[in-house]
Amino acid sequence: MMYHPTLDKLQQLKLSGMVRALQEQEAVPGIGSMPFEERLGLMVDRELTERDNRPLQIRLRAAKLKQNTALEDTDFKSPRGLDRSLIMKLADCKWVAEHLNALVTGPTGVGKTWLACALAHKACREGYSAYYVRLPRLLQELDVGRADGRYAKMMRQLGKTDVLVMDDWGLAVLTGQHRRDLLEILDDRYNLRATIITSQLPVSHWHEAVGDPTLADAILDRLVHNAYMINLSGSSMRKERGKLTTGNQTT
Repeated sequence: MMYHPTLDKLQQLKLSGMVRALQEQEAVPGIGSMPFEERLGLMVDRELTERDNRPLQIRLRAAKLKQNTALEDTDFKSPRGLDRSLIMKLADCKWVAEHLNALVTGPTGVGKTWLACALAHKACREGYSAYYVRLPRLLQELDVGRADGRYAKMMRQLGKTDVLVMDDWGLAVLTGQHRRDLLEILDDRYNLRATIITSQLPVSHWHEAVGDPTLADAILDRLVHNAYMINLSGSSMRKERGKLTTGNQTT
């Protein structure tokens, strides 16, 4: 029986897709009646599929998306003011190629983070790199990086990522250094990369949230004027799902 030696050799050749296909075939009753050419063809197809998917999996791991979401699963039925035509337009990722931004605003629980991650996920599927981070955490990490010597490397990485998702904009009180960090990040990305921002604050309040009028002008000039606006409304979808769960419980 050459089954196990063949698996070992396929492993050595790093043909992991063919290994899994062969293992799955061996678990199928009566597989021996299938012609050799067909079995081999299925194994080769599996290997090609996994090789095509491998770069995507690498990009998704690097993106560290908070939610593993697909834009095709967007809920347009919930009353939250989501423009289907705009989402379908963004789905082709032309806005990423054109180095534009997407600003997602609305109250808590209406799906801002979900939508931001779905847009970034779609960009990864189209071959772009992405990275998700909550803005308060990013600012803390930059403070630490400034102290331990990683700051320049972190800033270069933020500057070259195709789609940068900064979640929870406007929640943290910004120091002068934080404002300068944001300006540097957005200046490095302006007209070169795409940025997604989520915030509970309307865009009209962002200037005040940044604090320093001069730096706020510079930051928002690089962020707002070349951006798609997605303004969500309505009640928290988490609460609505909670009501459904409670209603389904028996007493």
